[in-house]
Amino acid sequence: MHSSSPIYAIGDLQGCAGSLEQLLASLPDTTPSLIFAGDLLNRGPQSLHTLRTVMQMGERAQSVLGNHDLHLLAVACGIRPAHRDDTLDDILNAPDRDELIDWLRHRPLAIHEQGHLIVHAGVLPQWDLQQALALANEVETMLRSNQWMDFLRHMYGNQPDRWSDDLTGHERLRCIINAFTRLRFCQADGTMDFAVKEGAAAAPEGLMPWFEVPGRRTEDVTVVFGHWSTLGLVMRPNLIALDTGCVWGGKLSAVRLEDRALFQVQCPQARRPG
Repeated sequence: MHSSSPIYAIGDLQGCAGSLEQLLASLPDTTPSLIFAGDLLNRGPQSLHTLRTVMQMGERAQSVLGNHDLHLLAVACGIRPAHRDDTLDDILNAPDRDELIDWLRHRPLAIHEQGHLIVHAGVLPQWDLQQALALANEVETMLRSNQWMDFLRHMYGNQPDRWSDDLTGHERLRCIINAFTRLRFCQADGTMDFAVKEGAAAAPEGLMPWFEVPGRRTEDVTVVFGHWSTLGLVMRPNLIALDTGCVWGGKLSAVRLEDRALFQVQCPQARRPG
């Protein structure tokens, strides 16, 4: 990443290439560095075009892996069936499909840049910055190895739903990946919930947004994340939530990390919620 150019964090694209082009045209810097909060593809109309666009930016664009990105990897390997509302066929049938899949599986789960920790969904309250980066690296190493397909076969499932340093093997990696790519609500002890997808105000008794757990160990770093479109834009001293529902007809948002300048474009509705 070119540290001399301003860095912008950008929310979930989900295949909305037109909105991305519009957003980039609105930025005041001509060659900014970009960090995408994951879910580059799926549900929107132009998954292939979006993926190629980000790939072709080379060094100046980074992206963390989101649950939809991982879903594409699993579908491409025949490990998971496609969902009815997937929009991945253009990637799966592309002549450069193998290159795209290979590029995607080499993306990180977490990026630490200018005092910001960028992840797709969340960080468990038990993890501090160093542990989060180390655990992300465990999954990244597996995804980049020749055992990556075997890893994907064991990736899905809601258990274990609570972190322990004693976890090993597939259970350990599954817990890490669920935290980084699926987390919204958890209990005070960090037990994850994957059922509730509403906004923060809808938390059932005993659950809270992961970032509101008392004593969360990443409070000393600014966590930037996407994934939670019903949460919307949140900007706090140590938190930036960037999924503003682009694919649902909301906005696509970018925040310049150095001064928190916000840039947004209104997006056409590609999907109806529900």
